[in-house]
Amino acid sequence: MDLWSSLYSRVIDADALLARLGLDGKRDAWFMTLSGGQKQRLFIALALIHEPELVFLDELTTGLDPQARRAIWSLVTGIRERGTTVFLTTHLMEEAERLCDRVAIIEHGRLIEVGTPRELVRKHCPERAVVFTSDDAGLAERMHRLGAVESDGRNGVHTLRGEGDDFVTDVIHQIAREGIRVRDFRTVVPTLEDVFLKLTGHGIRD
Repeated sequence: MDLWSSLYSRVIDADALLARLGLDGKRDAWFMTLSGGQKQRLFIALALIHEPELVFLDELTTGLDPQARRAIWSLVTGIRERGTTVFLTTHLMEEAERLCDRVAIIEHGRLIEVGTPRELVRKHCPERAVVFTSDDAGLAERMHRLGAVESDGRNGVHTLRGEGDDFVTDVIHQIAREGIRVRDFRTVVPTLEDVFLKLTGHGIRD
């Protein structure tokens, strides 16, 4: 870290950066004694030591445990908010959805779609679902105006699918109007991963 710092006229606090990446306890350790995840975090620290205007991060959280991944996500968000442009390559759609202002999906070297995560979900996977549990009778008929109800008769789980920002609200209002007693209620909203699978297929890729 000291060597990399000496190469630039403007640097940030190396100790603070190491602490933020959970490496402060390894400051005097030999590189070869670090675990794979610790080495990955060190590479990120070296890339950020001079607070660059543009940084390329390639699969930055590969092999990291959830705690380290969240710490790095927080770090990337922080440097983004300070004005650094981050060009991120990742196969983790949750990571792209959480960190990226705009996403480009590339298949076999060809750009097939680009936009904000929200735009891509709205465009390619507009359908959402409401899943609720109730033992009340005649649910299909009582909820029919909102669409077909998929029911699991054994567990009393019912699913309604629809599109639009008001769909979930409409379901809630209809349940209230019909006086349906609900034990459990949740929404299933499509994600960037759903978009990726829709555009590139569900088959295992080479």
